Amino acid sequence: MDKKTKKELERLAALGLAEKRLLKDIYGDMFGSSSETPKKEDAKSSSKGSSSREKSAAELLDEARKKRSDPLEDARKALKEAEELMARTDEITQGMTNANKKGLDELAGMVGNTGSADPSLMSGSPASVPGQAARGTGGGAQPVATATGGPVEGGQPPKPAEPEKDPMEELDSLIGLTTIKEDVKEIMAFAKIQKMRKDEGLKSVPVSLHLVFTGNPGTGKTTVARIIGRLYKQIGVLSKGQLIEVDRSGLVAGYVGQTALKTQEQIKKAMGGVLFIDEAYALAQKDDAFGQEAIDTVLKAMEDYRDDLVVIVAGYTKPMEKFINSNPGLKSRFNKYIEFPDYTIDELEQIFYLNCKKYDYIVEEEAKKQIRARIISRKMLRQENFANAREVRNMFEDIITNQARRVAEMENPTHDDMMLITVMDLSADIGDNTDTKEMEKMAEAAKDVRVPELKLPGEEGETAENTEKAENTKENTEG
Repeated sequence: MDKKTKKELERLAALGLAEKRLLKDIYGDMFGSSSETPKKEDAKSSSKGSSSREKSAAELLDEARKKRSDPLEDARKALKEAEELMARTDEITQGMTNANKKGLDELAGMVGNTGSADPSLMSGSPASVPGQAARGTGGGAQPVATATGGPVEGGQPPKPAEPEKDPMEELDSLIGLTTIKEDVKEIMAFAKIQKMRKDEGLKSVPVSLHLVFTGNPGTGKTTVARIIGRLYKQIGVLSKGQLIEVDRSGLVAGYVGQTALKTQEQIKKAMGGVLFIDEAYALAQKDDAFGQEAIDTVLKAMEDYRDDLVVIVAGYTKPMEKFINSNPGLKSRFNKYIEFPDYTIDELEQIFYLNCKKYDYIVEEEAKKQIRARIISRKMLRQENFANAREVRNMFEDIITNQARRVAEMENPTHDDMMLITVMDLSADIGDNTDTKEMEKMAEAAKDVRVPELKLPGEEGETAENTEKAENTKENTEG
């Protein structure tokens, strides 16, 4: 074998050993093991190969290995990034958990307060942030709506509403109106039995559910109409039982043709309930085409929707009689009349104290006598336009306004101070100058007239009438 061939074989052997060592180094680094020390003969072969003027394959591979990144270092960096990502994932997960818990707590509180869940009340929703507009609504701050449809100040859920009373219990709890209560109960009993007969497949007598309420203002017509709507719903005659209250201005428009549309809108709102037309006689004025158009529209609706619409017309007694008699259609559809009498003095006084109880006020004994006298004077002086319960409610508001002014001047008013109504609170509520002058005239004219003494409800003692009877009996005995 010549020298050239032998040298070439040694060079190839050294190249193979270098490759094996390089592979060991690579795999040893990847798995964390240290590379083995090369044998002496490998080192000799390597030294022999390096003496060549040309770079050996081992040198070229060694340079390439130095240029590439360390696999172990890359693995460590990747592991560190993974650990950081995991830490961030935990933070994100915790944040989402807290947000969900907060949302669930708000939702639970909302349902507990209102009985329904409104997403607009949740934190972070556009409606829950003051001044923030809901997207897609054209900008502007969106009011937060309650479960009942009204806005809520400050975006806070409304307080839970008081449970609704049974309509029949509410009717019985009204002050006075004894004959009215009996009439309503008769109407309800008849309507209920007729519906039950119809449901059982029996023939039922056609019954008109529409009513005419007559009487002076403040005698409870609107209140009873609202209760009747709920009673009709309770027995299944109406589907909703709501009350829609209107008068002439709510039905009549300014141009011919528009009145029918305006009236139909109110009828649509009242569907399933009661359409209550107050002062209905104002629609039947002489040469009033607009009012007649409204009447015709209502009459058509009463016929078309007689199974799920009740119309109640109300007003002063004599004008309502003229109103019903002015149109044959009205007379044929309204065949049940309920007259609401004026409240007595005792009933008006009970209404006043009912307001006091409702709003946590207490009246001192001396003031009670003055309040009763005030009710009597108002009723006597305003016989033609006395507003009954409405008049008493206005008087109550005047008195508590005076009381608030007096208490506000105290340095440290107590709980009892804020509740107590005194005679001082009535001093600014005597009435206008006309009332005062009339009262003086009445007092002068009544000097020689014997009037029965008025007592508070439950107050014992004999009246002037009993005293008079006793005196007459004594005179007859002596005679």
